Amino acid sequence: MDLKKYITEIEDYPKQGVSFKDITSLMSNGQAYRYVTDQIQKYAIEVGADVIVGPEARGFIVGCPVATSLEIGFVPVRKPGKLPRNTIDQSYTTEYSEETLTIHQGDLLTGQKVLITDDLLATGGTMEATINLVERSGAVVIGLAFIIELLNLKGRLRITDKYPIKSLIEY
Repeated sequence: MDLKKYITEIEDYPKQGVSFKDITSLMSNGQAYRYVTDQIQKYAIEVGADVIVGPEARGFIVGCPVATSLEIGFVPVRKPGKLPRNTIDQSYTTEYSEETLTIHQGDLLTGQKVLITDDLLATGGTMEATINLVERSGAVVIGLAFIIELLNLKGRLRITDKYPIKSLIEY
């Protein structure tokens, strides 16, 4: 399936010079959205995931249907103040700002095999922070899965070649 035809590109959003890749047009097409989640589900099986982790909010869009199909858990990574129990926090920088992500303490088990999902791999800042949270929780990152990878931003370099990566669309 040619997934690029379901991605809407918005020039100069959220700032001048950025070509934003909007996945909502993909999600609004049931067949394309199902194809994406099926491909990531196959990858989760291939790497042997015990649980799916995704950063808010688009990591939820990718990871929750995969976790549900596999009948495994989904653990959200959220912005500060969004999780009600004790959390582990990780600060990082993106191409736009400085951010912090959190994960509940105890939601991941020591040694649990984690597939991290998100809509997009750009500079790798969000992924690097999410990986750090998972590993600080005692779990093991066994793979990363994205709908889109922006090759020119070299996010793979930031997160090293330690983790297998599945990207369905490359720009």
